[in-house]
Amino acid sequence: MRRVRMKRCARNHWETSGVTDGDEHARVVAFLSDPAAHGGAAVEVAQTHGALVFLAGDRAYKLKRDISYDYLDFSTPERRRAMLQRELDLNRAAAPEIYDGLVAVTRTATGGFELGGVGQPVEWVLRMRRFPAEAELAEIARRDGIDPALADAIGAVVARYHADAAPAATDDGAGRIGRVIADILSSLADMEDALDPAAVARLRGAAEAALGRVAPLLDARARAGFVRRCHGDLHLGNLVVIKGRPVPFDALEFDERLATTDVLYDLAFLLMDLMHAGLRPAANRVLGRYLAHADTPDHHDGLAALPLFLALRAAIRAMVAVQRARLAKDPAEGRAEARGYLADAAAYLDPPGPALVAVGGLSGSGKTTLAAGLAPGIGAAPGAVHLRSDIERKIMFGVDPLEPLPAEGYRSEVGAQVYERLRERAARALRAGHSVLLDAVHDIDAERAAAEALAARAGVPFAGLWLEADPQALVARVSARRGDASDADAAVVRRQLEAAPAAVDWHTVDASGSAPETQARAREVLAPLLTRS
Repeated sequence: MRRVRMKRCARNHWETSGVTDGDEHARVVAFLSDPAAHGGAAVEVAQTHGALVFLAGDRAYKLKRDISYDYLDFSTPERRRAMLQRELDLNRAAAPEIYDGLVAVTRTATGGFELGGVGQPVEWVLRMRRFPAEAELAEIARRDGIDPALADAIGAVVARYHADAAPAATDDGAGRIGRVIADILSSLADMEDALDPAAVARLRGAAEAALGRVAPLLDARARAGFVRRCHGDLHLGNLVVIKGRPVPFDALEFDERLATTDVLYDLAFLLMDLMHAGLRPAANRVLGRYLAHADTPDHHDGLAALPLFLALRAAIRAMVAVQRARLAKDPAEGRAEARGYLADAAAYLDPPGPALVAVGGLSGSGKTTLAAGLAPGIGAAPGAVHLRSDIERKIMFGVDPLEPLPAEGYRSEVGAQVYERLRERAARALRAGHSVLLDAVHDIDAERAAAEALAARAGVPFAGLWLEADPQALVARVSARRGDASDADAAVVRRQLEAAPAAVDWHTVDASGSAPETQARAREVLAPLLTRS
């Protein structure tokens, strides 16, 4: 079955407070519900608190309800058309495969209605193309999880989305987040039927304290242009995979204040959603690819605000869970879910301290596989920033990670620039209180010493891992690699072996076996730094 995802309330109970549908609007609803309006195609009707979507054939038609709430006003045909147009304008560039255009519901000479006729328009609908339910990212995550390739693609897509978003002319970063805190915590405080008032009060105190610490940073980010007109509702349910590409859709259209925010706050909704679904490694990978693709060192500084951003996103989920529970026949499940989100929010605001871990070894030793497995369990959510030399080198040259570089891309002076780039970004993240995992060969004494010195300057714990494997295994592994950012081949490995250091003072890890075996050995070394498995 093909459909457009709808934001449904729990157990299919629909929010109806404030509904003032007039007779004309009700007649349009009846018309759009009739297969005759769609050439005889069967019609499914999906409902949300603000819209009705009529699913017929390979198309979907969204009609705004005739409603008025405190936070939105769809009470006239003109307002409804304006909001549909805004929804189209916000979404069509990112999701042209879904969004088609506005279509008038017009009056016929006999007093009936037709879609796109020549008569007088009485309502407007947004015409969209349907997609398979199983292509929704929320469904993919539930069914299959999020594999590394998809996580990488998601991070890159969101980074492009934010790069294309218009910056807001404002220096008010902290004030915007302060208003979010006030709104959310005030709502949670009124939910004593489901949430512990003391827990809500503690969350308010922790959130306000966190805001106080990062307020200058948030204002600086606003001045730098990182407050933008974002998606506003960027969770797993609002991305769909079309022809192998993650596509954001259904951006928040009715509240510019809520949707105009720091890009990292927009990203935090998706990261929080992934972690709540038990997909912390995917969240870690999405964040890493986002940072790499954005290629904006200021975002490494901005990680200082990520615990607060994640907490607020979890708190919003808690609020919505309570609202849905109140509409459900059995509210117990929804209330338990809300308390879980509230606990998550509190945990985000009490992160472990940062650490620096460096993984070194010759090409083929399994550095990147090990680093990707370790990073989610180190430091604050969603884990250490994984900085990989192969990725940073490709970014420096402005090419796709899978595009091979010519020999000049591997000159010694270029290598020195790559390592300096890695350490500069790592220093920023560490200052922001976020852990870092450096993934590079590190076969030169000075490179290893520089990594250790970086940790010392930042005042954070350091662990260096040196992977060793049989030379024949190294050659076999790089020869078998496909679809990887590394350009190393057998010849590169042989040159590295000739120049390999005689001794390395980092923790030596036997990497001759399987990836899980290597990770288990590394975890024994890093046990004091691992916060989560």
